[in-house]
Amino acid sequence: MGATAGVAVLGTAWCVAYLVTGASTEALAYPFVPIGGVLATACVHHLLRRSRLDPVARRFWRAVRVGLAMITVGYAWLAVDMLAHAAEARTRSMPVPAAAFVAIGFGIAIWAVARVPVASGGVGWWRIMLDRTIAFLGCSAVLWYAGLAPMLTADEPWSRQAMVLVGLAFLVAIGAATKVSYVAGGPVDRAAIRLIAASGGVPAAVVAVLAVRFGYAGGVPAQAIVMPLAPVLVTIGAAAQWRTQVRLRGDTTRGGVLLPYLAVAAVDAPLIAVAFGAPLRWQGRLVVIAAVVVTALVTVRQFIGFRDNARLLRNTRIQEERLQYEVSHDGLTGLANRAQFRDRLATTLATTGRASVLLVDLDDFKAVNDLLGHDVGDALLVSVSQLLRAEVGADGLPVRVGGDEFAVLLTGADAAPDTLAGRLLAALNRPIGEHRLLVQASIGVATAMPGATVDSVLRDADVAMYIAKQRGKARFVRYVDGMREPVLAHMQLGGELRRALDNDEFRIVYQPIFRLDDHRAIGVEALVRWHHPTRGVLQPAEFIPAAERTGLIVPLGRFVLRETCRQTALWLAEFGPDALQKAGPNVSARQLHDPDFVSDVTAALAESGLPSERLVLEVTESAVLRGQQISRTLDELDRMGIQLALDDFGTGESSLSLLRAFPAAIVKLDKSFVDGIEIDDGRQDAANARQAVARAVIQLSRAFGLDAVAEGIENAAQAAVLRELGYRLGQGYHLARPMTAEGVSKLLARQHL
Repeated sequence: MGATAGVAVLGTAWCVAYLVTGASTEALAYPFVPIGGVLATACVHHLLRRSRLDPVARRFWRAVRVGLAMITVGYAWLAVDMLAHAAEARTRSMPVPAAAFVAIGFGIAIWAVARVPVASGGVGWWRIMLDRTIAFLGCSAVLWYAGLAPMLTADEPWSRQAMVLVGLAFLVAIGAATKVSYVAGGPVDRAAIRLIAASGGVPAAVVAVLAVRFGYAGGVPAQAIVMPLAPVLVTIGAAAQWRTQVRLRGDTTRGGVLLPYLAVAAVDAPLIAVAFGAPLRWQGRLVVIAAVVVTALVTVRQFIGFRDNARLLRNTRIQEERLQYEVSHDGLTGLANRAQFRDRLATTLATTGRASVLLVDLDDFKAVNDLLGHDVGDALLVSVSQLLRAEVGADGLPVRVGGDEFAVLLTGADAAPDTLAGRLLAALNRPIGEHRLLVQASIGVATAMPGATVDSVLRDADVAMYIAKQRGKARFVRYVDGMREPVLAHMQLGGELRRALDNDEFRIVYQPIFRLDDHRAIGVEALVRWHHPTRGVLQPAEFIPAAERTGLIVPLGRFVLRETCRQTALWLAEFGPDALQKAGPNVSARQLHDPDFVSDVTAALAESGLPSERLVLEVTESAVLRGQQISRTLDELDRMGIQLALDDFGTGESSLSLLRAFPAAIVKLDKSFVDGIEIDDGRQDAANARQAVARAVIQLSRAFGLDAVAEGIENAAQAAVLRELGYRLGQGYHLARPMTAEGVSKLLARQHL
């Protein structure tokens, strides 16, 4: 860029000296343009070699390089010819071959600009072409009237070669100017295109003025000062492209919107000059024709814009109506949604005050999603919504509150919510939907009392529905005074659980698992305790159901898992790899359903460094039978080398097929079969039955190559009977109570001696 600017400065200095002293020949004015062209071509070549351009930008700049090279060759030819005929430089025309090279170069530049892609921003290409045609004609009218026409009618008319080249330069300028307004931040830098336009338009415009004002005398400053500016502008454009990062945006710019109107204003200038100037000649008639065409095109463009605006307004109204519907209705079932439900209930309470609400929660709907898939679950929800519409009719507003929970709002004076609740339960006793599924529901009914609010009515209905579930599901309960307090206390337990997790109120205790023959601890079961700030230490039975219901069992289980792995790794590091064979927390079905559970296990093992074969995850029989998702999770854990223990074995749906399907490594005989197993008195029959179950379990475990652990051993007699039955491992209060990590450390230290 500095070199081309230097050439332009040298040309200016020489021109000033020539015009002042006249001590040189006009032919020396011509080499400045080709020298600048060589430098500009080299600059573009450097840009192409050293920068990582987008393919579109690379194609554009390659064409610019070729065009520059052709123009440079043409002006070099002209310079050589002028130097060879220095005495005739003032009157000599540009050689036709030189003019051809320059014309081809301008043509390539026009082609390069035309191929730059534009962003429509959602506007049809034909509309963009219409805008660009308006702009092109408006700008062309100005340049024609101010530049080309005066050159054609000058006292000393220019050669056809010069006229063609000036016209092509104007085309480059006009084409690039109209094009750049629709290039929305694409691969080719917008500033670079503007500079390419200026490199053609500015010199051409100044040359035209010099030609009209000074005739042939303007040739020297044109060649030495004006035209060397073109290479300078090209190199500045290349530098702008070099600095540009490729950015693709999809909206047309504001310039593209304003350009047609600017073109109308531009064409008015020569039109006014024609109207108040000399008698109208053919040059002026072209301006008038251009103005008429531009005006007609603008009229068409305005009509199209009016039509598009009308369509846009119509589409906007349709969209608003659609959005209003979507805001107030459920997308799956088409029922009213929670927002509309609350608005209608609030309006009713503010006017008549008579309103009854039925909250309908489908029982065990999660099992449908787990076993049959979400598509079947969604189809069932649609079927339930259709049943609600049919049963409610015009008496009320059926609503989908969210998930598998529905509601009905009754506002009439003769509304009978209890009757409707009974009809709904009866209708749900029959299979529904294309899959003919039988689904049941728990319904809470609440009627607004004087002074009731939306929240109080919904809270009463929610409490009644909760009690319906507690009473065995598939029923309805009407809210009465006094129901709220115990239910809210139980619900508030979920909030306390969240606070307890945040405040680190949970602790892990470990109950050792012993070999029954030598009373040596070989593993531990991790158990969680809640150190409540006011209620003391809470056992799992007091808070695990609430954790399951609220979903907090997942973060709680994650804490137990990570702490167990961390502590077990510390024991192995302190007492050696033979200190403990296994350590295992209990895992609920809700955790196994969590899609991140396997990742949580992997992270816990990685963070602690505990080998996967030392971790045992204890799951119940009921959890194993809860669907394909859990089965896939258990299989993946088994492939990781993690041992799986079937907890409380014998109390659920245990069978030979279960042991075949479940990748268990351990079965744990439930405490209910250990209690009384040693009794040898009048209850001998019960003891015999328990021993038969225990014997069957140990035989099954041996047949499948599994370890068997007897739970709940509370005295030496039970331990003796279990040893006789073949049990090698056991746990219970007789062997050791659950203890802190420090207690386990002391136990392992004694064993390590």
